[in-house]
Amino acid sequence: MARMRMPVAASVRRARLMLIATVAGCTAVLFLCALQLGAQRLAAAGIADPGTVTSAARLLGHWAATLAGAVCAGALVWIVMTATPRDDGRIDAASFPAHLLVERVAAIWACCATAMIVVSASADAGISVGRLISGPGLGSAIAASEVARGWCVAAMCALVLAVGVRFTLRWIGHCLALLPALIGVVAVPVTGNAGQGPDHDIATSAVLVFSVTVAVWAGTKIVSTGLPDVVVRRRVQVLQLACGAVTLVYGAVLATLMLGGLPILGSAYGRAVVVAGALLALVWVGDGALLLTRRTPSRLVDTVSAAAMIVVTAAVALAASSVPPRFTVHEFSTWDIFLGYQLDAPPNVVSLMTVWRFDPLIGTAAIVLALGYLLAAILLRRRGDHWPVGRTIAWSLGCAALLITTSSGVRAYGSAMFSVHMGEHMALNMFVPVLLVLGAPVTLALRVLPAAPKGEAPGPREWLVWFVHAPVTRFLSHPVTAFLLFVGSLYLVYFTPLFDTLIRYHWGHEFMSVHFLLTGYLYYWGIIGIDPGPRRLPFLGRLGLLFAVMPFHAFFGIATMTMTSPLGETFYRSVNLPWLQSISDDQHLGGAIAWGSSELPVIIVVVALVAQWARQDRRTGAREDRHSDRGYDDELDAYNAMLSELTRNRR
Repeated sequence: MARMRMPVAASVRRARLMLIATVAGCTAVLFLCALQLGAQRLAAAGIADPGTVTSAARLLGHWAATLAGAVCAGALVWIVMTATPRDDGRIDAASFPAHLLVERVAAIWACCATAMIVVSASADAGISVGRLISGPGLGSAIAASEVARGWCVAAMCALVLAVGVRFTLRWIGHCLALLPALIGVVAVPVTGNAGQGPDHDIATSAVLVFSVTVAVWAGTKIVSTGLPDVVVRRRVQVLQLACGAVTLVYGAVLATLMLGGLPILGSAYGRAVVVAGALLALVWVGDGALLLTRRTPSRLVDTVSAAAMIVVTAAVALAASSVPPRFTVHEFSTWDIFLGYQLDAPPNVVSLMTVWRFDPLIGTAAIVLALGYLLAAILLRRRGDHWPVGRTIAWSLGCAALLITTSSGVRAYGSAMFSVHMGEHMALNMFVPVLLVLGAPVTLALRVLPAAPKGEAPGPREWLVWFVHAPVTRFLSHPVTAFLLFVGSLYLVYFTPLFDTLIRYHWGHEFMSVHFLLTGYLYYWGIIGIDPGPRRLPFLGRLGLLFAVMPFHAFFGIATMTMTSPLGETFYRSVNLPWLQSISDDQHLGGAIAWGSSELPVIIVVVALVAQWARQDRRTGAREDRHSDRGYDDELDAYNAMLSELTRNRR
């Protein structure tokens, strides 16, 4: 696809000038806020003032990187949702300007995030940037600053994105590019205010969702304004309305947790929240009105909405750089720092089911997936098509198990005890995926989702087909790859220093939950999966692949039980549960759980595999009987099949 300079209409130029003016105005306001609030914030945190330049750079750099990340994420989502791939899989010409925008802004994002590593470390250390760079303690300051480490992740993701989009114009390549973009978007928020203090487990999960939805919402608004000859499709309007609803709900949750019941206008944090909330509500109401009236927004409406979202990102950056009111009056305890809540009694059956800490990320996803599946099954049955009840039951049980595992006392105690954590891990890795795979969600979606009309852009059904049959999906779902991921990740996480980092932060718990759930799904998809996609081994091969895992789990359990030094020792000793006698004994129990917890999932998988095997034999027998009844020669067919196979192998 040729790279050429496209003519820009006068309306687009005016829109861009308005957005540039909005950025300039926000920059001036944030600079004044930095002069007023920088020293106050650091004094409240007990940190020396690093100077005006460092304080201003911290706030302005945070906003610049946040805005750049939102533009990249929004442009990628725009391409994925609106592009019409050509026969070779490349995006069409109409989506190419958005691709160029990602290339350029991702480089800016990488530069801003890299600079913020030093600036954040300097601000948290109470030393000016110049003194920190010239002194010997730069590496130690970065290692000591959680926010600086978050900027390291954001910078790496932005760099991967900037380099990656230079080498692909394929639709599936932009889908994959969304992963580093979204990780970069959430890397800093989870290390900021949401990841600290009381209830930071709920706040961290909420900020993960909030950061993604507000970035996609703002990014798609800016893309629709800044690119020439762009028509906002209805599907993008629906996405923006959905992102707006989620952003408002999760933003309200975060504001409630951070304000702690204190007056909202009594702090810079509260005033930033009011500005952001008011603008988000206005833009969302406008999006809803346009969607209900089926009107295509004009360039002026798009520009005003995009300008409002730019101001929202500035307000969010200001709130992230301010001290939440709750932190100024709350007396922090060890449990506030490491858990975010208190565990006053040892776990038992009652407490595991009643001490709920609802996970706004995975818990909400479990509920949405269950309701969406039930709605699709009902629509299919109303259409007169058959859908097995067993699949619906399996999916519903899987979603219920996912909700209980991540939002009940299992998660609450699992974040503080290795034994309960291991039970949580085994449920997410070996039990929940089995039920979800048996639900065949891809098959149900393909039967319910309508095909895109001829001549129009592909829709969700086409996206799903492309993704299921994409080379990366075929590679990850290959039996050998899935087996290595399933087994190898167990040893990689627990027998390396990675576990010490992941167990310390709530975002680490979320990462482990999602990772173990996905690797388990890929593994069981190749063994008992009903959905199309991965390469299937013969039934005996699948049975062998299932039992091949058992020695690795047994060895892991034994190794965990016999280790001389506890896993995650620093974290568990810092939590210091008063009723836990020995963390070594607790790890011994966790190893026993890992060793013995694989029996029930194996039984379920064997039963499902044998049932599928018998069903296929019945179908094969019925087909051969029909073949015979029609007078065909089975031996001749077999001989011809053998010749065809020999010819294919020679080729």
